[in-house]
Amino acid sequence: MWSNILDRVSFLSIFLAIILLPIFFLPFTGIPIEISKGLLLVVGISISLIFWTISRFSVGRVNLPRSPLIFSGAGIVLAVFLSAFFSDAPEMSFFGVIFDLGTFWFMFAAFMLMLISSMMVKDSQNARMLLFGVILSSVVVSVFQIFRFFMPEIFSLSVFEGKAGNLVGSLNTLGLLAGFSALASLFIIEFFPITKRIKFILGAFILIFLFLVASVNYILIWELLGIFSLLIFVYKISFFSRTEEEEKKSYFPAFSFGVFIVSLLFFISGQFIGSFLPQKLALSNTEVSPSISGTFAIMKESLKENPVFGVGPNKFGEAWAIHKSLPINSTIFWDVFFTSGSGILPTFASTTGGLGILSWLVFLGFFFVEGVKSLFVTIKQNMNREAGIFFLLSLYLFSACFFYSAGLVIFLLAFAFTGVFIGLLSNREKGEYQISFLDDHRKSFFSILSLVVIMIASATVAFKYIERFASVPHFRKSVQTSSVTEAEASIVKALSLYNNDLYLRTYAQIFLVKLNSLLSENPSGLSDAQKADLQKMFDQAVLGASGAIAYNPKNYLNHQSLGNVYSVAGTLGVANAYPKAIESFMAASDLNPLNPRLKLAIAQINLSNKNQEEAKKFANEALSLKPDYIDAILMLSQVARAGGDSKSALSYAEQALSLSPSNQDLLKYVDSLKAGN
Repeated sequence: MWSNILDRVSFLSIFLAIILLPIFFLPFTGIPIEISKGLLLVVGISISLIFWTISRFSVGRVNLPRSPLIFSGAGIVLAVFLSAFFSDAPEMSFFGVIFDLGTFWFMFAAFMLMLISSMMVKDSQNARMLLFGVILSSVVVSVFQIFRFFMPEIFSLSVFEGKAGNLVGSLNTLGLLAGFSALASLFIIEFFPITKRIKFILGAFILIFLFLVASVNYILIWELLGIFSLLIFVYKISFFSRTEEEEKKSYFPAFSFGVFIVSLLFFISGQFIGSFLPQKLALSNTEVSPSISGTFAIMKESLKENPVFGVGPNKFGEAWAIHKSLPINSTIFWDVFFTSGSGILPTFASTTGGLGILSWLVFLGFFFVEGVKSLFVTIKQNMNREAGIFFLLSLYLFSACFFYSAGLVIFLLAFAFTGVFIGLLSNREKGEYQISFLDDHRKSFFSILSLVVIMIASATVAFKYIERFASVPHFRKSVQTSSVTEAEASIVKALSLYNNDLYLRTYAQIFLVKLNSLLSENPSGLSDAQKADLQKMFDQAVLGASGAIAYNPKNYLNHQSLGNVYSVAGTLGVANAYPKAIESFMAASDLNPLNPRLKLAIAQINLSNKNQEEAKKFANEALSLKPDYIDAILMLSQVARAGGDSKSALSYAEQALSLSPSNQDLLKYVDSLKAGN
């Protein structure tokens, strides 16, 4: 009796964590949506695991699903752990800034979600309840977003910006969730014994989901929706052709066929039909990411560098910076720091090396084989249809994660639904591993000790996460407030709760702002006390930027931050500041060799230090990387002007003006050069 109550609490915790994932956020806090959902995930898993552990003490046994997916999933966790352990920035790979998607702890949480789901959801009733819960949650997300399309300011809740801001992440992620929910509704209509009223309600839900998909109009969603609705159509006909009921009455799966036709229409019509709703709603969906080919090119180079463990989880940005191709500089994304590739799964493959790739291939291989088997068993024996349904829904989610960086909600739902699929299979077909430990004192000691460790570890991890989560409001305040004093106090509080390179770079930037503010307030000169304050501000800025480098030495942004600090110090006459600034920017350039902005920064420092030859050299290097780089052309003009070559200075200025004829600042600069001649 007591164990049943504990198991119910454990089930309820994981059930709520899953169905609330799409809609959970913290309004009026300004905390990013995905960080809020991370809190729900960690708390939900921890509570579920603690109550499950206490229940094991009562029953004296542990039951685990007999499935290769559990072991292959654990293999992924092990591969990601080893990759993070051997990373040159372990803290970044283990946890990241705040539980980043791609870190070890996030991957471990996703696996635990799958494992607990497989243990808690093992019967058809609970599986159906979970499916209905996710659909209702998605309806809330969809209806809320439709209201936001028409009244974005009223429903901003101090979290969402513009019409595109939503409860799950990007607009494309929202569309993928709507497509997933439409498919889940189709499965219930086509395969579950429901009343006409429920069927009508679900049909209305499908229309809402399709409206949202059409509003987003992301071609990948239409492709997946069309393919999977066709699978449902074929699966339905195959399933009912085996039943006696179908011999008496012909059944045509009209709902799934209708969704397939709509998907096909939007797919083949391109923008002719697809652009109608986005234009009417004035939706701007300009999300960018590396292409699939670009992501695999990064993966290839990363494997050359570290074939076994890769560069480390959550370090795609560093790999992108050092291995990106030169043609990127001809696009508007030449200075973008991409933290993920074309999809979540390719990103993992790009960062965790050959071991990580192998672990994912084994897991997905077992997943596909087990899923296809369950589909044929359902058709042949007319049993366990829920397992086949959860497999297909999981396959949709994993497909989305392969082709797109779908975000936290889609990725976690993929693992949660895979866990339910495992639980349903183990309950009906494969059985479970049962470990009894109360009948043997040796087993009892080690088993109880292990369970106690699990319980303590769950509570500890949850506490540490909440502690780091508490740093987010302070950090956001530090970057949003207009008061430098408040910004300093807030970033100090954030760093006291969690130390990472983003916070440390912000810390350095705040002290640079304070330093410049002090100088601007005293143009005629500084008193001895103010000079002492100036030195303290400079030291703190160096401390912050140096700390960021220590945290993650392979992130060029950290070296760039230190270079900025020394560059400002150089303008104040600090001894050896310019050489140190150049050294920092050179280190940043080594980590991002094709970035012309870093070359230009070195040129600017040399010009400030009256080293015109070096300034010209690095400005030309920047221009060779990006021939239409106006700032580099202007730098060459300034170098020529400083050297007394007015003709060349004017020529460079006119060249820059030809690239941006309407730029008023350039027009004034050209006029000043002409007047000087």
